[in-house]
Formats: sequence, structure tokens, C-alpha cells
Amino acid sequence: MDTKNLILHFIFLIFIPFSFSSFIPIDNYLLNCGSNTNSTLFNRLFIGDDDKTNKDSIFLSLDKSISLTNQNPSPNLPTLYQSARIFTKMGSYRFMLKQNGTFFVRFHFFTFKAQGFDLKDANFSVMVGGKLVMSNFNVNFKHSNDSTNDAIIKEFILKVESNLLEIVFRPVNDSGFGFGFVNGIEVFSAPEDFVVDYGTRFVGPFGVKEYKNLSYNVLETIHRINVGGMTLTPFNDTLWRTWIPDKDFLIFKEAAKTVVSTHTPDYQKGGATREIAPDSVYMTAQEMNRDNQSILASQFNITWNFTVASGGVRVRHLVRLHFCDIVSPALNLLYFDVYINGYSAYKDVDLSSLTFHMLGSPLYVDFVVDSDDSGVIQISVGPSDLSSSMRKNAILNGAEIMKLVNVNDSDSIVAPRKKRLVLVLVGSIFGGIVVLLLVVAVFVVCWRCRKKKPKLRSVESVGWTPLRVFGGSSLSRMSYPSPSSYGHFSLKIAFADIQLATNNFDESLIIGSGGFGMVYKGVLRDGVKVAVKRGMPGSRQGLPEFQSEITILSKIRHRHLVSLVGFCEENSEMILVYEYVEKGPLKDLLYGSEGLQPLSWKQRLEICIGAARGLHYLHTGFSQGIIHRDIKSTNILLDENYVAKVADFGLSRSGPCINETHVSTNVKGSFGYLDPEYFRRQQLTDKSDVYSFGVVLFEVLCVRPAVDPRLDREQVNLAEWALQWQRKGMLEHIIDPYLVGKIKVSSLKKFGETAEKCLAEDGVDRPSMGDVLWNLEYSLQLQERDQEVNVTYDDSIDNAELNVTSSIIPRNPPNSMRIEGDYDNNYSNVSATKFFSQLMTSDGR
Repeated sequence: MDTKNLILHFIFLIFIPFSFSSFIPIDNYLLNCGSNTNSTLFNRLFIGDDDKTNKDSIFLSLDKSISLTNQNPSPNLPTLYQSARIFTKMGSYRFMLKQNGTFFVRFHFFTFKAQGFDLKDANFSVMVGGKLVMSNFNVNFKHSNDSTNDAIIKEFILKVESNLLEIVFRPVNDSGFGFGFVNGIEVFSAPEDFVVDYGTRFVGPFGVKEYKNLSYNVLETIHRINVGGMTLTPFNDTLWRTWIPDKDFLIFKEAAKTVVSTHTPDYQKGGATREIAPDSVYMTAQEMNRDNQSILASQFNITWNFTVASGGVRVRHLVRLHFCDIVSPALNLLYFDVYINGYSAYKDVDLSSLTFHMLGSPLYVDFVVDSDDSGVIQISVGPSDLSSSMRKNAILNGAEIMKLVNVNDSDSIVAPRKKRLVLVLVGSIFGGIVVLLLVVAVFVVCWRCRKKKPKLRSVESVGWTPLRVFGGSSLSRMSYPSPSSYGHFSLKIAFADIQLATNNFDESLIIGSGGFGMVYKGVLRDGVKVAVKRGMPGSRQGLPEFQSEITILSKIRHRHLVSLVGFCEENSEMILVYEYVEKGPLKDLLYGSEGLQPLSWKQRLEICIGAARGLHYLHTGFSQGIIHRDIKSTNILLDENYVAKVADFGLSRSGPCINETHVSTNVKGSFGYLDPEYFRRQQLTDKSDVYSFGVVLFEVLCVRPAVDPRLDREQVNLAEWALQWQRKGMLEHIIDPYLVGKIKVSSLKKFGETAEKCLAEDGVDRPSMGDVLWNLEYSLQLQERDQEVNVTYDDSIDNAELNVTSSIIPRNPPNSMRIEGDYDNNYSNVSATKFFSQLMTSDGR
């Protein structure tokens, strides 16, 4: 790093701690073990585990442990490392958690001698949440002059699905006298989506596949590297992590050149955040050293070797790579390839397209790899074949390597070694025979097909041209489809592959239908489940919707939006292939069927919050934004974990330009959910989606259709009927009977206020989706504030506190107005809709 860049980077590091607020975890326990006094480390307060004021939230088995104090600490030793908790028998800490999810758990170890114990002799195992994370662990090292750096910190990231987290220390008593110890413990909530179960790439000798259920593994941090930068301490990281430079891991230092940016990263929705990695990681990088003339003429990569645990057995690791284009003067100039352990992990990376055409916008990609007997994981970046001769370059900003502890063999992607050997042997024996048979078959086919076959019509012959779309990737935050044989820069899928995936469109695989055609469940070659939406062959019905879905879904990826895997336009076909969403539409789960447990209030709130996040991203993630135009309970799908995903973008439109207030367009939508202002004026804004979402909120609460003509006149329209009860302050009288006695008054009040404001007559009086999201999250917090649930409701709530902004009751559009949409009646067998985006199914996608 040259002197100028070094000085600029150092100056930036100085001001980082004061520039951005730290992440505030919902649960945050910092313990100074073996002490009844508090301690500070990196400006963080660690509470003594003997402090009796913590007994309501932290439980320690004191009868099985001993407090130990170092009587001769060095002057530079932090007080956290001057005491320890000793376990001569199996003992534990128990932490009461406010919210489940992903957690960081860190253990601090520092050895000293006191009261007959030499902590270097400790040998013990540790379990966290019932999972063994450390086995026969021993801390044995020599102290240096800087005692702070001598402490060993073991960090684990894991999912916690209980409100009680227990950490167990179990001494190993092989010698007859064993004990365990710990100096400090950190237990705190990780940011949402810090580890996700989609988009991770498994890299190995058989190519790149999807790795599922990553969050259900325990991750142990092995390396955390600030590529091209300096050491970052917990002062410079919102999650209090330490990042070290990469120079000691570079194989050929002359191949790399340090680059530093003085501009703060431009964080985009759906990409990385400061919790994923701090600013400084994305402001430094290593790029190819094109100034070195001796190596410029040759094709070369930048390569790092990272030592991991060996021992002659396969050990699975998560490799998280961080990227931010701080080297390109303009967009679409940087293309490069990524290799892990010599295997191609990601070809033709184009950061411009992956960051929505923004330079200096951070992102990260997760890979899962198996280490070999060498105990080394090798990471390389090099120029892509798409690079021009004058622009060959590759970069890397950061790298993290985490060991997957207690890997579930059922999640393994690669076949067992014995099976692979058998396959290789069989292939070797029959290879020659297969080749011979193929030659004979080709000869026979050519002899029979002497007459020229009629030429299939091209897609251009039916009146439209193939669409050029953006490529995808498997970015963790952006939920791109996993890599497959179709590549990342073309979403086209061969018709033959779709036939194979759907067993030639087997009728038993039909899961939905509409005016556009049938929807099939399918499985692609790489084992990914998909929903295949096929237009009626030879028909041009739904062509605008087909083009709209490809155009929109090819450039948006979000956890709460259904992803487009690909499309097919061969032989005049119009086929869209989506990710398969296991549990199907929200509507089906709301109304349910016999034997199914109704959704709890917490589940319903979380589903609404997820859908709101997806819509908020649509509205704000682009310069113009995207308006869905058909929000309803059938277009909100739920995966196996009840994560909400907004679907069906056939009616979607780009939002107004900067100098415009609306988009003038023909009215499209669904009865009962349609924004009355949009219907009257034919002027579309994002507030039209807000209105439709307000109807969904009341549908989730009351579990009745948006329109039910069998009811009395005043009850036919859900929005009108629910608003009347909300304005009387008596919303509790119309909620789903299953929820009676299970919703706190404060949570219901906030939820009702939110839905009411969404249904304001004028769009300008409605909140943004960001405000809706905030209020729904607050409603969830009110519900979970304590464990007590109100059995009865307080009818005395002052209606004036609702801050009502609308006094005009929305009306259904008159029947004389023709609308492309469906007549949403849950209690009847709804026929297929006339517009492309609607899918009707009782079995999910």
C-alpha cells in the first residue's frame, strides 16, 4: 500500500467509530466470568456473572463452579482476563432470550495460575443450545508482551429456536482430575438475514450446486480477512469483530496491487450492509498488478492460501467473499472469475449488473466447500474471458472462512466417495461401448431422416422478438437463483429441459391454472424444485404480462419476492420458471382445511411484515420504483418456514419518473383490493399497492374474503365493513374467532391503525410501505413485550387516539366498469382468471 493511500485509510479509520451508530441487538449478554464486578473491553460493558441482579435473565450453576482471580496480572491485561469461571463438574449458563433467530456466541479464554489451578491444563467440551461446538478443547500458549492479543476468542454463529439458550461446560476427566474454564462470554442477536438458507453455492469437483439449510449449521469463525486493508478492531465493526490483513496469505505478492477508496460505500437495498462487513473492508481491495510488466503478458490470478483444520478428514467450510467495485472508472468494465480449491466457483462476475448498475456498491457471495487433507482452502480471482485485452482485472475486498460444525449428512450435496469411485469405474468399463452405440445410432437416424423436416417457426414469426434480460447470481442478500447449467448471464432454459422437469407436462403435476395456461410443479436437472407457468401453445394471450414478468423479475432479487429461475421462448412457447414456494398462497393457509392448525397471531404478523418488506423494496429499490398492481392474499406465497414472498408481477409497472407524480394507465387489478382513487382517475402510484395491502391486513385479521356477495349489503366489501368497526374502536368484535383472547390490546390497536391508514380515500393520506413496515414491526414488538396475553379486550380505548386520517369509506367499483382481474370469493370454486399473473391452486406452487 503506497504512503498516500495508507495515510488516507488511517485517517478514515480514526473517524469511523464516530460516523455511524452501532448495531443494537435485541438480546445482548456480555459476562465477566468468575467475578462480581463489571469490566470493559473495546468500550463494551461485561457484567460480572456473580452479580445477583442478573438472576432473572441469566442462570449459573454456582454449585458446580468456582470463581478464580489472577493475583498477579500484567499491567496491560484487561480486567476481563483477570478472572475466570472454573467448572470441576459439568455446569452451565442459561440465558433467557427475548426473540429467537441467529445469534453470535463468543468465548474468551486467557490462561493464568491461581489457587492451585493452571488454566493451561484445562481440557473440556462445550455445548451451545444442545449442539457440541468444542470437543476436548485445551488452551495452551505462551504469553507475549501484549497480553490483550494473547487471549483466544472462539466465535460461533448459530440459529436458536427456543427462548432459553443453555451453554454447558463439561470437563474431560481422563486424568482423574479435569476442569474447564472461561473468562468471558458474549451472547447477542445477529442482524436479520445474516445467514440465509438460499443462494449459497456448493463448490466441488462436480461443479456448482445449491447448498440448502445453511442457517441450521453451527458456524465457527476461522479467518476474517480485510483484503488490501489494515487490521480492524471491534472499535471499527458494528458487530465487534476483528479483521486482519491479507498480506500473510498471498501466494504471489507481486501479482496483487492494493487499492484504496476514500468514498464511503454506496449501500443498496438487497446488497451487503455495514453488519455484513464494515465500510473499511469495502473501501480496500487487492486487484491484479497490471503495472508489473514481467507478469502482465501472461494470464495469472491473485491467490490466497488459508490454513484450516486438517487431520485427513473432509471438513466443510463456509467461504464468504466480499466485493465492491472501487477500481473501475465506469460501469461494465470489470469481469472476473472466482476459484476455490482450484474449482470454478463463479464465472464471469459482473459487479455492475449485480449491484443494479452502481459503482462502489458492496455485495457478498456465500460458498460452501470441503477442505482436503492438506488443511488449506485456496481462493483465487482472475480475469474473465469476457474481459477486453486492455481491461483484464479482478478484485477481492474481503474474505471470511467459517467451519460448519456438526454438519448434517442429509444436507450433503456431493455423493459419498465410494459411490463416486463406483461411478467412475462403471463409466470406464462401459465408456467405449456407449460411444460405439452412439455412433451407430447417429448413422441410423441420418439414414432414416433423408427427407428434410419442416422448419419450426421462430418466436419472431408470431409477432414478438426475444427479450434481452439481465443475468442472475446467487448473492445471499439478493436471493439470486443458484448456478446451474443455464449460466448466470442468460435466463433462457431449453424447452427439452422444461419437458424433462415436468415429465413432459404431466397432468398429475398441475398445481394451478389461469387464462394464460397451466402451472406445473417441476424439478430441474440440478434438483431445484420449480413452478413452471406455461402459456397455451401458439397463443399470444398474455404476451405483455410474459414480457413484463421477465423484464421485472430478471433485475430484482429479494428474500420476500418470488425469484425467476428462467424462461423459454422456443417453438412459439411462452414459459416462465419460478422458484417453488412450498406452502403456497397465504389465502389457502388463512382459510385452511381440516387437520391444519390455524396461523397464530405472531405468524400472521411476521407474514405481513415479510410481504411489506418485499413491497417496500419494489417501491424504493430503483430510481423509478416498481408498482405491483395486484396485491392480494393469493399473490403472497409462503415457503416451508412461513417466509412471505410476493408473487405474480404480470401486471406490474415502473413507477413515475422523478418529475412526475403518477403513471397514467388502464385500470387493472382484482375486485375488493383495487384502489378506488386509481379506479376513478386511472392514475397509478405506489399508494395503490398500499391500499391493496391494507385490504390484505384486514383479511389476515378477520379471515374473510375481500368481497363476499352472499353477505348482507353492509358486509359485502371487507374494506368498508372493517373500517366501520375500526372507527368505532370495536375491531376486536370481528377478528378471526381463533385469535380471540390471543392478541394484546396494544398490538391489535396498532395493527388496526395501520390498516386504516392504508385504506385512506386519497393516496396522499396513505403511508409509504416503509411506514407500514415500521408500524407492523412495532405491533409485533407490542405483542411480544411480555409473556402475558389479554383474555378480554378493553372496549374503552379512546377512538381519538387512533389518529384517523380518512373519513370517506372506500366503495367497490361499479359493475359497469370492466377490470382485468378476478372475482375473489373464497367460498366458491373460483374460475380461472383472465389476466396472466393470477395462479389459482390449493396445493401451493
